[in-house]
Amino acid sequence: MKRREVITLLGGAAAAWPLAARAQALVKRPQMGFLGVATRAASERNRSGFLQGLRESGYVEGRDIDLVERYADGFLERLPAITEELVRLKPDAILAQSSSAALAVKQFTTTIPIVVAVMADPVRLGLIASEARPGANVTGILVNLDGLPGKQFQLAAELVPGATKIGFLFNLSNPGFAFQRPEIEAVASTLHVELVSAGVRSPDELDAAFQLLAIERVGSVMAGQDGMFTGERHRIATLAAAARLPWVSGARENAEAGAVISYGVNLRENYRRAATYIDKILKGTKSGELPVELPTKVEMVINLKSAKALGLTIPPALLGHADEVIE
Repeated sequence: MKRREVITLLGGAAAAWPLAARAQALVKRPQMGFLGVATRAASERNRSGFLQGLRESGYVEGRDIDLVERYADGFLERLPAITEELVRLKPDAILAQSSSAALAVKQFTTTIPIVVAVMADPVRLGLIASEARPGANVTGILVNLDGLPGKQFQLAAELVPGATKIGFLFNLSNPGFAFQRPEIEAVASTLHVELVSAGVRSPDELDAAFQLLAIERVGSVMAGQDGMFTGERHRIATLAAAARLPWVSGARENAEAGAVISYGVNLRENYRRAATYIDKILKGTKSGELPVELPTKVEMVINLKSAKALGLTIPPALLGHADEVIE
């Protein structure tokens, strides 16, 4: 081969390299929005479950899909601003942590698919038309099971036999609690105990809530399942311990932080399953055509260390039903 031909060949190949690189750069990875109500740290367990589900569907973050995240850090009033930021980025879909987060997204878009990992009362809140055919752009996995809030309240009452008052800590800004309250009130009436409500709108109001519960001399406290409470679980544990109040919740993270019992849906599993919705949406299925599903795992975690610190004895039968016991 002549020298001129070699130079021409190499020059042509060199010219092609940038073109190939540019062509590869034009292949855009899907972009997923992740809208959290709790803090980033409090969301880590569930976030990792979502990433695990994506990997099981063939998506590795940074290789096959990009994740854009926004967190309200437990302050629901921050949702509109961070949601607007997220929607402006035009992600291919948005994973909303809760119904509150999904309601915020719906204020800014009716076209971006929304998958709710922890969905409460979606029909009554106007998020979907029905669980079988959601319609519009929202679907997801339920967290509220009939009887679950009542059972959590019952456990709180059983921790202190003979108690005449039981506290109920809930987030006033979370619309889901309005639908749980009648069930909790019915159980309180059946148990012949007085329900003492302590509602808060932000983490700044937790101290006052526990002061109220202490003044009312409640025997124990049920903390409603809420992203803010999960994010503030260590602070709640400190406040409850200072007031000598055993507390029960629905999230296992709270039991790990100091709640005597957590009994509720395995949220990490919900997030893992939510990834299968994302996979179907990215492959062309409309979110409104994906039926809302029930959670598949309910778990009980008992913190014996917290119980002993408060001088409580957990019945052996209850220990036998626990999925995990922290000693």
